Amino acid sequence: MAPHFTRICLINPPSAFLLDERVFVNLGLLKVAAVLEAAGCTVDFVDLSGVQNYLDVLEHYCSGTTHDVVGLTATTPQLPAVMKVREVLRNRWPQARLILGGPHTTLMYAARKVEQKRGTVGGRGARGVDLLETAFDVLCAGDGESAIFAAMAKAPPKYIDGDDHHSPLFMSNADYEASPLPARHLIDMKSYRYQIEGRPATNLIAQLGCPFNCGFCGGRNSRSLRLIRTRSSESVVQEIEFLHREYGYCGFMFYDDELNVNPRLVELMDQLTALQERLGVEFRLRGFIKAELFSDAQAAAMYRAGFRWLLCGFEAAAPRILTNIDKRATLDDNNRAMAIARRHGLKVKALMSMGHPGDSEETALAIRDWLIGHRVDDFDVTLITPYPGTPYHDLAVPHDSLPDVWTYSHPKTGDRLHARTVDYAVTADYYKGIPGGGYQSFVFTDYLSSDQLVSLRDRIEAEVRQALNIPFNQASSSVFFEHSMGQGPSLPDSILRQARPEAVVAL
Repeated sequence: MAPHFTRICLINPPSAFLLDERVFVNLGLLKVAAVLEAAGCTVDFVDLSGVQNYLDVLEHYCSGTTHDVVGLTATTPQLPAVMKVREVLRNRWPQARLILGGPHTTLMYAARKVEQKRGTVGGRGARGVDLLETAFDVLCAGDGESAIFAAMAKAPPKYIDGDDHHSPLFMSNADYEASPLPARHLIDMKSYRYQIEGRPATNLIAQLGCPFNCGFCGGRNSRSLRLIRTRSSESVVQEIEFLHREYGYCGFMFYDDELNVNPRLVELMDQLTALQERLGVEFRLRGFIKAELFSDAQAAAMYRAGFRWLLCGFEAAAPRILTNIDKRATLDDNNRAMAIARRHGLKVKALMSMGHPGDSEETALAIRDWLIGHRVDDFDVTLITPYPGTPYHDLAVPHDSLPDVWTYSHPKTGDRLHARTVDYAVTADYYKGIPGGGYQSFVFTDYLSSDQLVSLRDRIEAEVRQALNIPFNQASSSVFFEHSMGQGPSLPDSILRQARPEAVVAL
């Protein structure tokens, strides 16, 4: 589909809720930039991540140029910042078509689809979609690589559904394989600070989607986030070789939901081992695995290929809570995965969460005891928020007595989770805390209040870190842009870069 417009500004929004915003690059938006470049479009890429005064930067940029089409992306925690960006754009470029895609849009429309199937009128999904459709001119759900061209047509619809797997906008495995690499030349890669075992590192995605049904996880009702799309091992190896040769990286973070969902994982690891032998280098790798699918053969191949760290969403240490989450993995599966990792010299970062249906002080403290008992190498304990697009959100009903409270009941156990209404357009306080009490909780159970969940989470983190001698994660300061400090009328290339169609990389 040929776009009516051939010039666009893409904006990567800030993520002030993160301890360090410039760690992992936004591969989704860079992938959209790459397909636009490949089609001959002119792309301005404005990277506001890690910029403290991002609205001043945007005002500065808008004062020196104009655009008729602007593309933005947003996760749910990014939405408050994106709404502020939208306000600047509306004031500066009232003629511009504002396109919003990304996970929040996808999840909101997925939530509305669930409501429509259930016959719910005026639910949270519908209200969230109404807010987005009032604020933006075009909404793109699901895969954006083809949807962006539909959004740039002369008279696009308000809603473009790239989340419908029957649509030609939905990427097949062949489409994914053939698509260009993310347009990493449109950001300042060296400003993204990440290391694995002392080696400079960056992130990539080898496959799309997660087929599992965890209750807290966004996208369980979204086809683009749930259906697995893969590319060949050769394609992944070629991307890693390109990143090594072009940027000098020797560390790679696989940001796939679970690497070992792919039955060709060992094949990929063997090819990466061969690549390092050919290049005469040693890589260090890191990625997520699914506990119940983890095997000795996978672990051995991963270690040979350079893996020294694994991340795994164990989530809970009480069997009933694992049931309530709808985890496929049992406590025995989680214990077995830890044992396999230990046998093969792989360190494990355990990802745990609280605020699930039926959570109590007993089930919460079981997390502490499990982490200490297994002497994990690192860990997170987070408080969940029922995002749009999660079963906890989409299948909840109004509380029978408390206003603005929604209740999810697990169909098997009957255990309940209650969530206060969150205006995602104005608050991201629920996302991640900081050492010393930065958390807020908008959920509570029949056994723990919101405040008790926060207090228990903080206690568990402190006690585990002390027992295992694991330091707290430290925040990284954001950049403050001042155009008066020798930076002149132009933005630095760490914030603004323009398309170089000749730089498009297709494997």
